[in-house]
Amino acid sequence: MSTNPTTVTAPEGLPYIDVVRELDAPVALVYRAFTEPDLVRRWLGPRSLEMELDHYDARSGGSWAYTHRDPEGNGYGFHGSFHSVVENESITQTFEFAGYPGHVSLETVTLEALDGDRTRTRTHAVYQSVEDRDGMVASGMESGLTEGYERMDELLATL
Repeated sequence: MSTNPTTVTAPEGLPYIDVVRELDAPVALVYRAFTEPDLVRRWLGPRSLEMELDHYDARSGGSWAYTHRDPEGNGYGFHGSFHSVVENESITQTFEFAGYPGHVSLETVTLEALDGDRTRTRTHAVYQSVEDRDGMVASGMESGLTEGYERMDELLATL
């Protein structure tokens, strides 16, 4: 388990979520974990779900799609487009759950170098409505994010 907390903030009445997480790895490795398909597959999402990566083209103008499968074989699909990918700095993408089509969020993750070869990630996700944002919060996304970042810690320790 990591000693780095994942902080999720969802201000009441506003259609966004902010996530801050520090990682014990340099920016270049964290960037790779966010952009290389094989690495993304190894950390993104809770441990109880298996990821089937359809495609993951992390470049400005690229797109991505994957399905998480639970132990019973139920699938939960997600997809989006990369709007801006700036190496070792930031990634802006859309995010849509296939089970709730038409409710797209826009997410930007920024990478900040910290002393000691560490990195702080800041994610700002904007939703089309407060109701959409509240639905995301109610989905259990915070525990999934926390577990995913713990998995990323484990992955980064091996790179």
